[in-house]
Amino acid sequence: MSGPAASVSIVTQTTVRQESADAFARWQGDTSAVVATFPGFIEQRLMPPHPPLQVDWVILQRFDSLDHARHWLASPERQSRIEGAAPMLVGRDDVHIVTDAASAARTAPVSAVISTRVKPGMEAEYLRWEQKVAAAQSKAPGLQGYRFEPAVPGVQEDFVAILRFDSDANLQAWLDSPVRKALIEEAAPLTAEFHTRTVQSGFEQWFRDTTPEGAPPPPAWKMNMIVLLTLYPTVFLWGLLIGTPLLLQVLKLDFPVALFIGNVVSVLITSRLVPWAANRMRWWLAPAKERRAAVDLQGAGLLVAVYAGLILVFWKVL
Repeated sequence: MSGPAASVSIVTQTTVRQESADAFARWQGDTSAVVATFPGFIEQRLMPPHPPLQVDWVILQRFDSLDHARHWLASPERQSRIEGAAPMLVGRDDVHIVTDAASAARTAPVSAVISTRVKPGMEAEYLRWEQKVAAAQSKAPGLQGYRFEPAVPGVQEDFVAILRFDSDANLQAWLDSPVRKALIEEAAPLTAEFHTRTVQSGFEQWFRDTTPEGAPPPPAWKMNMIVLLTLYPTVFLWGLLIGTPLLLQVLKLDFPVALFIGNVVSVLITSRLVPWAANRMRWWLAPAKERRAAVDLQGAGLLVAVYAGLILVFWKVL
């Protein structure tokens, strides 16, 4: 039996002009009254800047489900409020959709970086168009958040949007969707150049055999722990048995050259060992939802114990 659906938070980070701080706080209070009328709304929290640790305003809006959170993100009421705040803001607009049971710092498995060069004089119209795109993509399955960086003349000439999704399939579905293609055609008269690049967290190709078809890869922290499990003994044994006695002492190679050779060999060996280890930790990488918390703790504890055992064994060898 599955448990109750986790609540969802929309976390927005934005930079406010110093002279507009009071006006922005009042504006956000009015926005709170608007969002409170939406289905599934739980609460809103406003966190003003606390330099130097926090330089942005942070707005957290909680909903009882992902559907209700997306309904607010895509609503005309929210778009109208954003338009009213535009003169008070500067710099980036960063929006995260976070399941409250998950870590807000969790890295999305796949992102798309979209750079757009806007024709001179079309900037204001392009920003209005960008708000329409933000509303549309908020409904896309698998969206974990997005970030929009406006152009800065003389520093960054392109407008940059970064979309974060939970899987390649969901990202590609949005990029190829008729809704997005229609919006891109609508923006054609405003843009001079347009580029899209896909970025992954790096280790997914080693975990494909452990991931069901269409499902997102394991969390980044689990992949990192598996990679460390195989990389540490590989590097140690290579250095002990081959790197130091053969490359440095017999062949007299310079240390940078020997280190490079060692890195190449370590990557090749790790690329074989990681899938092997991942298949044996499949129970931990993709546990059933109702047992996820307990299984996550068990697997992490097991790997920490193995790390400690390897350190002890290698310490005794030396």
